Amino acid sequence: MTNESLPSVVVLGGGTGMPVLLRGLKSFPIDLTAIVTVADDGGSSGKLRDELSIPAPGDIRNVIAALSDAEPMLLDLFQHRFADGNGLSGHSMGNLLLAAMTSITDDFFHGIKEISRVLNVKGTILPIANQNMFLHALMEDGTVVSGESKIPCSGKKINKVFLSPQPVQPLPEAVEAVKNADLVVIAPGSLYTSTLPNMIVSQISDALRETHGEVVYVCNVMTQFGETTGYSAADHVKAIHDHIGEGCLDAILVHNQPISTDVRKLYAKENAEPVVYDHERVKQLGVDIIEGDIIDPNQVTLRHDTDKVAKMLVSLLD
Repeated sequence: MTNESLPSVVVLGGGTGMPVLLRGLKSFPIDLTAIVTVADDGGSSGKLRDELSIPAPGDIRNVIAALSDAEPMLLDLFQHRFADGNGLSGHSMGNLLLAAMTSITDDFFHGIKEISRVLNVKGTILPIANQNMFLHALMEDGTVVSGESKIPCSGKKINKVFLSPQPVQPLPEAVEAVKNADLVVIAPGSLYTSTLPNMIVSQISDALRETHGEVVYVCNVMTQFGETTGYSAADHVKAIHDHIGEGCLDAILVHNQPISTDVRKLYAKENAEPVVYDHERVKQLGVDIIEGDIIDPNQVTLRHDTDKVAKMLVSLLD
């Protein structure tokens, strides 16, 4: 089958949740597109942003690794991070390659396409924007915290997040991909610093309302200290509505099985707890519910099961 005849699935997100989702989806006969946030300012990504004025490469690098069918040794090299104590301290080889290819091609998106070709990536990887952009949070006390890595560490409750410089110009290919998708998936991840930075770009939020495909949000299983402490599933949906308005989500995918006491105790040390699945409030927000056992039982920490989630999502295309 050609890509034109395959159903198109678009995944938006960043952070650690998005690659997990993509690893499962890439094995299905779909035309897969990943739209990735570039607002990270920590670690290697932050250093390269500051020194080279390029969009943050870290989340892009992890998505490339997730969708690549290259030899394991080549992927190990791509994901290698240099140890502390030298001039390359903390840098990832993949981030450096993305920076180098951006310099060679004079275009971040073109650099991503070239590395995707070399690493035999299945699908298309699009940065949300082809420019350097910065994430800020307006806290409930009226103060503003700037920087994706600093927001969860502020010790304050988040009211809203926003981007600069304005207006952010999304990649036209990203807007078109969302509009023309048969299914749009909002990946799990840090709500305010990985999920919303893509959605608050105005042309993307408009595209989410205009697309003919179903828009499904894969909800986090645990809360995150500094971002979503005490949040239920409905609170996650409401935060998205508060930022970009209603009518942007059709359904939410939630885990509906109990979390063991041992796992709860482990996460309690990080001030995290299971996201409460408040069925009635979600329905009142006009969002359908898709539920199931979507956790990988073989992981020590709670992670979405890449195969279970992918199968549930692809079944929506039938």
